[in-house]
Amino acid sequence: MAGGSGEALAVDAEVVIVGAGIAGLATALALRRVSVGGVLVLERHSSTPTGTALTVYPNGWIALRALGVGHKLTSRYEGCGTCVRPADRKALLEALAEELPPGTIRFSSKLVSIKTETAESSPETAVLRLEDGTVIRAKVLIGCDGVHSVVARWLGLSKPVTSGRSAVRGLAVYPDGHGLRKEVRQFLSEGLRAAMVPINDTEVYWFLVNNTVAAQKEARTDPMKILREVTDNLGSHMPPEYLDVVRHSSHDSVSWVPLLYRSPWSILTGRAARGPVTVAGDAFHPMTPDLAQGGGSALEDAVVLARAVSRAATPAEGVAAYVSERRGRAALLVAGAYLSGWVQQGGTDVQGLRGCMVKLFRDWIFYRFIFRRLAGMMWYHCGDLVPPTSNEEGKNHSG
Repeated sequence: MAGGSGEALAVDAEVVIVGAGIAGLATALALRRVSVGGVLVLERHSSTPTGTALTVYPNGWIALRALGVGHKLTSRYEGCGTCVRPADRKALLEALAEELPPGTIRFSSKLVSIKTETAESSPETAVLRLEDGTVIRAKVLIGCDGVHSVVARWLGLSKPVTSGRSAVRGLAVYPDGHGLRKEVRQFLSEGLRAAMVPINDTEVYWFLVNNTVAAQKEARTDPMKILREVTDNLGSHMPPEYLDVVRHSSHDSVSWVPLLYRSPWSILTGRAARGPVTVAGDAFHPMTPDLAQGGGSALEDAVVLARAVSRAATPAEGVAAYVSERRGRAALLVAGAYLSGWVQQGGTDVQGLRGCMVKLFRDWIFYRFIFRRLAGMMWYHCGDLVPPTSNEEGKNHSG
């Protein structure tokens, strides 16, 4: 590290991860588990983003066990049914962050530019410039910076596109207990899908996915307006217990955002790696939430990426191996989530005979045959994390 008066601070790192969400923290921890040191996580905000809650399926818990933190959450959150266990997103992020060395996460660090450089007889290096002027050189750069990823844009991946739908999410709080059964309850109507699930005795996670309406732009930054739109308009025909949950929402947990995704073809063929630079989580494969696989797939990415990097002779080889392994599954998840959401909501703006055909397809084909195959994807095993063997020691990518 160097820098004097009037000079930009210069930092060298083994691995830089952009973004301290689920994908970023999980990847940092996975790298630590395989003995890759010198990891720096850059977070543009002043604290780790939290969000509301998420439902984690077996594939996610398999990855969490590989990361060594599954026990922290299974002891706090009960399962709902045979395969899904909801969890507080903040608790998940804290469980991951607690395992990282102090100083791993650097807050208020906004990435503004990326370039690569190659010195004679040395592997390619990523050079990052932050908004405060800091220059960081990294042997591996991993973008975990979400749907609107700076790293994905630099790689040349296509922009995420709109699904024509939006999602309202919130976390209801009942200080004296909600008294609800520990189960996922889903509600379907024309152009709308809603659900609620208790995550513990006092909190209930809920969401409502709707065909995008003009009111979203007016209300999306005002929790009170969002909740009124749900209870008085979008979800006014929902069961009373669902509306009661919505009304008990903590205002700082409420959000209303458009649902974006990257086309499966772009995931399969796009440039997801360039030398020692790649992406993971939503930065790689943003998807609609209809299979509840955004968080689970990010955890899978972390395990596969760390394993590939730790076993490769060079950073570029590790990054390439990771992308090769993940492309197919990521594309299938994105396609499956889009199809599931479109069919379950009766099609986006589909009316008349075509709308009836979509409903027939949903009730007689999709639920009976296709959804079972999609559900099987939730039992995917990403593999374990083990430190490199003795003959792989030293592959920490020092030049």
